[in-house]
Amino acid sequence: MNILDTIIAKKRIEVAERKKQTSIQQLEKGKFFTNKTLSLKQFLLDENRTGIIAEYKRKSPSKGIINNHSSVQVVTTAYAKYASGISVLTDEEFFGGSLNDLLAATINELPLLRKDFMIDEYQIIEAKANGADVILLIAACLSAKQIKNFSVLAKAIGLEVLLEIHNEEELNHICDEVDFVGVNNRNLKTFEVNIQTSLQLIQKIPTNKIAITESGINNVDSIVTLRNAGFKGFLIGENFMKENNPAIAFENFVQQLKTKLA
Repeated sequence: MNILDTIIAKKRIEVAERKKQTSIQQLEKGKFFTNKTLSLKQFLLDENRTGIIAEYKRKSPSKGIINNHSSVQVVTTAYAKYASGISVLTDEEFFGGSLNDLLAATINELPLLRKDFMIDEYQIIEAKANGADVILLIAACLSAKQIKNFSVLAKAIGLEVLLEIHNEEELNHICDEVDFVGVNNRNLKTFEVNIQTSLQLIQKIPTNKIAITESGINNVDSIVTLRNAGFKGFLIGENFMKENNPAIAFENFVQQLKTKLA
């Protein structure tokens, strides 16, 4: 099995356990479940924002521990000043995250993306109940029918949907209910990273879907190139989180970007 297969197998066990602990009815009573969500689409199209979806990420299967000392509150508060959205890893086994990290990030008035491996409708309800505004659906581990069904449910409870693709074949997973198409420059099966993946796929993404590029963006020149190609969103995490002070790293990156775009 490749790493994605391993993660999904573990996720099925994890979700089954969580269903036993907390019912959907209990989740629907959570304080965030009836709250109005913030629109990532609106924030990405706001010219006063950078288009960056800044990610809080403790570790990854390929890199191990990235940052286990910077708190969610401190880092995401710094992100909120200029970012268009905040992404929070909630997978525990492989990324060191949790739903508590998502809840901690709700102190900010910025759209929150729950980044996890969604394989069950339960996780979508769970995302809304814990403060998410957007969910991630990964084409590499879901069928086109599952993506359609999950997206319909997400929209019904007020969530926006980011569909992540890695190759041309996965373009067939795009459906009407998807708000954003994200191109992950990291191959989830080999973990190799190449931003050419985004540049090759951007012309094939429907023009009515906001395009987001993910992974491997570690300098402002890459953002300028990808922006000129048509991307509106830039999901960046490791580039900031690997630094001793992610908040300062993010601030410096934004100032470099502003200078470049001036």
